[in-house]
Amino acid sequence: MLITFEGIDGAGKSTQVKKLEKYLVDNGREVLTLREPGGTVVAEKIRELLLESKHDITPMGELLLFSASRAELVQQVILPELEKSKVVILDRFFDSTTAYQGYGRGLDLNMLQKINDISTFGLQPDLTFFLDISPEDALIRKFSEKSLPLAFENNEMDRMESSGLSFYQRVREGYLKLAIAEKKRFVLFDACSDPDTIHAQITQKVNACSTPL
Repeated sequence: MLITFEGIDGAGKSTQVKKLEKYLVDNGREVLTLREPGGTVVAEKIRELLLESKHDITPMGELLLFSASRAELVQQVILPELEKSKVVILDRFFDSTTAYQGYGRGLDLNMLQKINDISTFGLQPDLTFFLDISPEDALIRKFSEKSLPLAFENNEMDRMESSGLSFYQRVREGYLKLAIAEKKRFVLFDACSDPDTIHAQITQKVNACSTPL
């Protein structure tokens, strides 16, 4: 079973990933938790380049780097673990590419779909949990309202975060469109809701989608 978490930076994905991982392990499931980009030696190097580099990267270059990292992770790790009947929890997957590089950067969505299909070898998540939050609230969560202006001035954000609020608004709108188009697997949550309440609803969805725990 492949479960993915999506949302803009600061939505609380990491918190919910950890809660779900603990819940599944406590209930006897074998679980592997991964993040994108990352998860292999090559993918972690790509992550460092994409997020920490201060050099400009073109939208197309960014897309291909993310996709290369994903192809490594899927082929080397995710597919073999799924074959062992493990639950794989993934912090970001190809929906991030559609939202960030498609809606955010403005790349052609049809081209993105083809590249996503290639980089994932056709793999689709069983469930995708989308934590929705405004870009303003997400940044305040991460940097606090007092230090938010300074975060921009002092270059405290990673390369993606420094793309600005209008970029993140486009990304959020892209996610909302995906949630409608992919409603069979997308489950939308208000990221500002109580984390324990969100977690309880997530476990209900997981249990309904899998063999009862």
